[in-house]
Amino acid sequence: MTKIILTNKETGLNPTGEELARVILARMGLEPRKTGSTENMHKVFLELYERMKMSNREKKPESSVMTVEEMGVFAGITRQTMYDYLKRWLALNVIVKTSYIKDSKVIIGYKLNGATVETAFEKAVLNIQNHLEITKKYVQELQRVLKNEKISQKQRENAVSGEFGEQNMIND
Repeated sequence: MTKIILTNKETGLNPTGEELARVILARMGLEPRKTGSTENMHKVFLELYERMKMSNREKKPESSVMTVEEMGVFAGITRQTMYDYLKRWLALNVIVKTSYIKDSKVIIGYKLNGATVETAFEKAVLNIQNHLEITKKYVQELQRVLKNEKISQKQRENAVSGEFGEQNMIND
């Protein structure tokens, strides 16, 4: 089960690329949640974008991929901690897991899920919208169930009071 935590963080006036990256990650719930955790997660995001640009420019898809170890170095955290953060990035479809062959070895890593930051973000938005649509269906079902439960309760009360009314007439 993945938590999607959206926050309402804003930028200052004339934000830098780094500040915008931080705000985007915070708004999408992709920043570390523990206080005192790395404040460099945005560097991973920016590097994924730079690698995707270079990959498209040079027509080398493998250059868009970052290993977890590389991501950890950019974020200033261990590989294992990076894996924990990647779960949320993957759940929102901001990045995708991929592999390529280099020097007869299979390299597994992650890349931005789109040619640009905007296309990756659009995929995350679609994922969140789908989540909200499912929740909306649950809300509609809840409303229907509550209405039916209330009607059933009223019918039971009427049936019980009707029986007592008949009992009282028979006893009279």
